[in-house]
Amino acid sequence: MQHSTLTILLIVINILVTYKGLNDYGFFEKYKFNVGAVKRGEYYRLITGAFLHAGWGHLAANMITLYFFLPVVEGYFGTVGALTIYLVSLAGGNMLAYFFHKNHDWYSAVGNSGAVNGILFASILINPAMKIFIIPIPVPIPSIVYGIGYLLYTTYGMQKQTGNIGHEAHFGGAAAGMLTAALFFPGIISAHPLISLLLVLVIAGGFFWTYAKKI
Repeated sequence: MQHSTLTILLIVINILVTYKGLNDYGFFEKYKFNVGAVKRGEYYRLITGAFLHAGWGHLAANMITLYFFLPVVEGYFGTVGALTIYLVSLAGGNMLAYFFHKNHDWYSAVGNSGAVNGILFASILINPAMKIFIIPIPVPIPSIVYGIGYLLYTTYGMQKQTGNIGHEAHFGGAAAGMLTAALFFPGIISAHPLISLLLVLVIAGGFFWTYAKKI
């Protein structure tokens, strides 16, 4: 698998920004995603927070996923298309987190899991039969099975707020990635109509079920 300049560039940017943030508390606090700060007009945090990570393990997990799946998306949509999906998923994830936590000024988050999930789920639309390895499961599973299972898990996580995980950003990024991919190339939907419909139903159901629980 050939890795383009885009893949390497995004990984390097994430490493450098995370390194700076982990060694400069003021920098980290200024650029992390925070609901109260966004309310004050610091909208840049919807983007910059995604280039910071809480630690090197957090960064490594996201970068490994990006390393394997961004080339799949770039090979299908081109460099501009792949970068657009990455950025829209990044912003979409944090915007959904803001939507669900708009009354929690204390809520903060970092990491590009939303963007990475957007790339991953765009690649699932491209090839639903693609196999994905998940540690510690010893056998690969079809990407569509992983995708549905992951969306159900994040829906549960959004409702229960399990762990110190930004489930809303994960869910929002995945949804934004698939939507953007479909807008770029509607043919990707017609190639796998039933699978696309199933993913849309799971996303819509997860969103409205979670929203109904919170109002």
